[in-house]
Amino acid sequence: MKKRLFQSNVAAYFREHSSIFLFIVVLFLMGVIFGAIVVNSMSYTQKEDLFYYLSQFFGQVSDGKVAEQNDLFAQSFFHNSKFIGLIWILGISIIGLPVILILLFVKGMVVGFTVGFLVSQMGWKGFMLAFVSILPQNLIIIPVFIIMAALSVIISLKMIKKQFMKKFAQPVMPLFKGYIFALIAAVVFISAASGVEAYLSPWLMKTIISSSGLK
Repeated sequence: MKKRLFQSNVAAYFREHSSIFLFIVVLFLMGVIFGAIVVNSMSYTQKEDLFYYLSQFFGQVSDGKVAEQNDLFAQSFFHNSKFIGLIWILGISIIGLPVILILLFVKGMVVGFTVGFLVSQMGWKGFMLAFVSILPQNLIIIPVFIIMAALSVIISLKMIKKQFMKKFAQPVMPLFKGYIFALIAAVVFISAASGVEAYLSPWLMKTIISSSGLK
């Protein structure tokens, strides 16, 4: 009964704030598109220089000379956790709303640029590399970022209303408790994504690089 009630409350919450969630998703996709456009605006020399370093990295992956898996896990976990933590903190600050949107846009731009560069330089092989190196962990990370960004925007807007609109009577403390729970859940999902990035993605990359002769 409690589980059904919880699911009903979550569904109602998403319906109530569907416009914000939709805006956040569109903003992220705009960042992805912009990142892909940036690739096309690069000069030939810039692309060649970047691809040279990328080729060096492929050789290291193929030879098994990348960082230890535990180190990769720690780096990925702390990097993504800091990003989530920053968004969370910005959500409870009145002035943090525009920064949240900028960070999400930049995140989308990085993803779009990475995929766009690999595909533009390597064609189908680049697409496969992007598929195995970026997609697995981002299937978890991107939804977490989008949901946390949306929740941060919602809590920030409610705090602004609480501060400047005296008629806004909705208590903030219950929202804050749910906000803390969302952060804990996000960290759990981030740890799972970091495990995928550290233990699965390098193996998939090595397989693709070896089979494609990219070393």
